Amino acid sequence: MDQLLDVRSLAPPEPLERVLDALATLARGDRLRVLLPREPFPLYDLLRRMGYRWRTEPAPGRFELLIWPSDTERANGSPA
Repeated sequence: MDQLLDVRSLAPPEPLERVLDALATLARGDRLRVLLPREPFPLYDLLRRMGYRWRTEPAPGRFELLIWPSDTERANGSPA
């Protein structure tokens, strides 16, 4: 199941903090879908070190980031 987190209206560093808080409570097998106003370059290294995988998709006026634990399923739902 995907959890949605929209941080487009927040000023830095609050989007990063909200993402990390949401990941801390993410249930096993769930993914976090984050809507951001810009690409979150500082977040990528943190996600890698914390054992997460992600996919970033640009859309008009925003970026959509899908995050999931590297030991679960891929972004499309198939086994890793």
